[in-house]
Amino acid sequence: MPPPNPANDEAHQQLLNTLDISHVPKPFRNPHWKPSQRRNKNLKQIISEASRKEASVLATQANSGAPPNLSQATQNLSTLVLEKNARSTFPTGPAVTYTNIESAPSFNPAYHHHYCDITGLNGPYTDPKTRLRYHDKEIFKVIRTLAQGVPENYLEARGAHTILK
Repeated sequence: MPPPNPANDEAHQQLLNTLDISHVPKPFRNPHWKPSQRRNKNLKQIISEASRKEASVLATQANSGAPPNLSQATQNLSTLVLEKNARSTFPTGPAVTYTNIESAPSFNPAYHHHYCDITGLNGPYTDPKTRLRYHDKEIFKVIRTLAQGVPENYLEARGAHTILK
């Protein structure tokens, strides 16, 4: 490395000053930019708007004298009949309200557990020949030694048997 030279240091400092961009203005954003008027909504906002809209439509129908939706009326009537029958069967107990739940069964695979047809334990495996579910290799050996017709009885108990006509 050469010894420091005062003239060389001064030239080096001038070069650094000319290359320095800290004092240069940096317009990162267009000065005429404005945020969009459209807003992203979260799920809670979407659901509340939909329920408000539905409530206003129902209120409008009720005030206009238009007949209500026939399928909704039928469903409400069947619910009322079921609840009345439940109250007459058990007059002293609490009112049955489970008929008011309007949700379909879950199709989420996390909630569908398969059980072994022989032991009732968790059955992650299926025998391709008999279509019986089994827990482990010991149960698989038992399934393969079953007599003819027995696997169909297990499938029938599970509700997975096939009837050919």
